[in-house]
Amino acid sequence: MTRTEKQQLAEQGYHTAVQYELDYGCCPQCVLATVQETIGIIDDQTIKASHGLSGGGGLLGQGTCGALTGGLMALSAKRGRDRNKLHMGRCINNFSKGKELVERFKEEFGGITCEELQKKFTGRIYDMWNADEYKQFDKDRGNKCAHATGTVTKWIIEML
Repeated sequence: MTRTEKQQLAEQGYHTAVQYELDYGCCPQCVLATVQETIGIIDDQTIKASHGLSGGGGLLGQGTCGALTGGLMALSAKRGRDRNKLHMGRCINNFSKGKELVERFKEEFGGITCEELQKKFTGRIYDMWNADEYKQFDKDRGNKCAHATGTVTKWIIEML
C-alpha cells in the first residue's frame, strides 16, 4: 500500500469512526470496529471485550479515555505479546508504539483521562451514571468525543 493510499484509508477511518461514535457511542468499540473494517487484525471478541472501557472504564470517567484505550488495544492486537510467549519478556516494541500514541493524544487533546477530556471539552465533569447528567454531557460535548475517536482511529491506521 502506498503512503497516499494509507492516508486515504486513514481519512476514511476517521470519518467512519466519528459517525459510529455519533450514532452508537462506546468510543473504544468505534475505534476497534473501524480498524477491523479498514485494515483487519481486530476480531469480534476484541471489540466485545472493549465495551466496558468506555467513559474511562465503567463510565466512571477516572480512567483513560475509551478512544485512546481502543487505540492501544488495536496496537496490541498487531504488536502485542502472544499468550504462548508470556515468559519471553515485555515485548518493548509494542510499548514504544503505545507510548507514542498516548503522548500524541495528550498533546492533541490536553489529557488522557475521560474526566480530563470532559473538562477540556465542556468545562466540567459529569456523573455518567446519572441519566440527567449523561444527557447534559451528551449535549455539551457535541462532536468533540467523536472527533477524538476519529482522530485515534486515523492515527492507528497510519501506525499499523
